[in-house]
Amino acid sequence: MSTMTSLSTVVPAGTWSVDPAHSKVGFAVKHMGIATVRGEFTEFEGTLEVGEDLSTARAYGIVKTQSVDTNEPQRDEHLRSADFFDAGRHPQVVVTVTARPAGPAALACQGSLEAAGHAEPVEFTAHVADASAETVVLRADLAVDRTRFAMTWSPLGMASAIARATVVARFVRP
Repeated sequence: MSTMTSLSTVVPAGTWSVDPAHSKVGFAVKHMGIATVRGEFTEFEGTLEVGEDLSTARAYGIVKTQSVDTNEPQRDEHLRSADFFDAGRHPQVVVTVTARPAGPAALACQGSLEAAGHAEPVEFTAHVADASAETVVLRADLAVDRTRFAMTWSPLGMASAIARATVVARFVRP
């Protein structure tokens, strides 16, 4: 697969905003090696800026940590606590990336992920699921080592240190 030199066949130039009604920020963590705890964040926002030169794009996203939802209220409260997101002191997760073409429908993304008062570099591939003059849909799957953000709670090692995040972001023109 050859690398494109421009985003023009992937994402049109301009500024785009996340459409939260048609987007999703989810996660999954193995628990006790056999079960997988799944959840999502219900409140988030973001922008995508594609320059006129079409060689790079910048994306910025904010996820509200209070909006974590695993369909288990007691677990959700624990995830909001200082053991994990520390939502009272750190009300948001922030992702900032620069993206470059990585194939006919892929963007190589590099940047930072800030959560619970810690920032770490992040790299992942965003796949273009759909693109038109009016909407762009990107999907990204990434592994996050939660211990890098001081989220080390795991009695007897029951919870995996690796959380799998899945983001499906539908961007529209503001």
